[in-house]
Amino acid sequence: MMPVSRRLAAASLACFVGLAGAASAEDIRIAHVYGKTGALEAYAKQSHIGLMMGLEYATGGTMEIDGRKIVVIEKDTQLKPDIGKAALAEAYGDDDAHIAVGPVSSGVALAMLPVAEEYGRILLVEPAVADSITGENWNRYIFRTGRNSSQDAIANAVALGAQGVTIATLAQDYAFGRDGVAAFRDALKDTGATLAFEEYAPTDAQDFTASAQRIFDALKDKPGRKFLFVIWAGANNPIGKIKAMEPERFGIEIASGGNILAAMQAYKALPGMEGATYYYYEIPQNPINDWLVSEHKKRHNSPPDFFTAGGMSAGIAIVEAIRKAGSTDTDALIAAMEGMEFETPKGKMVFRPEDHQALQSMYHFKIRVDPEVDWGVPELVRELKIEDMTIPIKTKQ
Repeated sequence: MMPVSRRLAAASLACFVGLAGAASAEDIRIAHVYGKTGALEAYAKQSHIGLMMGLEYATGGTMEIDGRKIVVIEKDTQLKPDIGKAALAEAYGDDDAHIAVGPVSSGVALAMLPVAEEYGRILLVEPAVADSITGENWNRYIFRTGRNSSQDAIANAVALGAQGVTIATLAQDYAFGRDGVAAFRDALKDTGATLAFEEYAPTDAQDFTASAQRIFDALKDKPGRKFLFVIWAGANNPIGKIKAMEPERFGIEIASGGNILAAMQAYKALPGMEGATYYYYEIPQNPINDWLVSEHKKRHNSPPDFFTAGGMSAGIAIVEAIRKAGSTDTDALIAAMEGMEFETPKGKMVFRPEDHQALQSMYHFKIRVDPEVDWGVPELVRELKIEDMTIPIKTKQ
């Protein structure tokens, strides 16, 4: 194998040629259709960096599979379902992409699913979360390396749920938030906890005073331990604003799942907070994550973030699938990917044959405050492995 420096140079050159030059008939064309602009831009940037690093890692820096050059085509959904739908159709139709990856938004993803079916090409969903993507709106061309709402919900229910616990939720009023709460509600049933109240706010909400007051009123007279569980993506995360309203006056604790590092700055005000996360760079212990952390720090002067790991997982899955199939033919890829096990920065993932959802570990954490770190540090309490969680199959039977 060539030295690392030469492999990275080869990767950089291949990426440049793939993005800027004309693709040949033998190239492997991957379309990354994601929200490069808009409220989830930070998520999108991480996802793309991770995707390119995953392709690089899995090909040993050559950016080739079986002698075929990888060409990555970028499309911006602008977080708009109609634009995402058109961009994916363009990727399959005009650019002849063999496989597409994305998007960031669950609402955009749901609009894109029928396009994959219409063109008979794979859409590898990363990082959109809503259960319905690999649930009631799923079709055979959809795979997902990102976690779904049920995986988030079950992990957080394990972290928070117990006999005598009462919980209220605050979530965004669109597919991500509503699917997340529905899954969390179902997951709590086996824990003995009670979900007493659900509050939904617009995705662009700035003022959470009224929402917080309704939640406080619903919880303040309840006996036992009380949580406000926040499910939020992107800008305007309400945790800091609600914490400033002193929910502890009513014995209410704030809880939330993992998030990007910038959002977890608000967690510094919540030492001891428990929840569950998809990824934090210090938690998984495996060679792929070691490489990701080391290389990301070298290249970007920062650790990899929440969605960087997801993007890398998608890149690795694509390379493994094409190698296993020996082809970019869609039916051959589907046959190769159903039940496929592959290693990622999180460890093992498995594409479940029934709905193509990647089964994977989640991490129960407790926040520790370190004055030298800008965010609340999620320390591992327990790894929830694939066999520890029963993730429901929600596709139409």
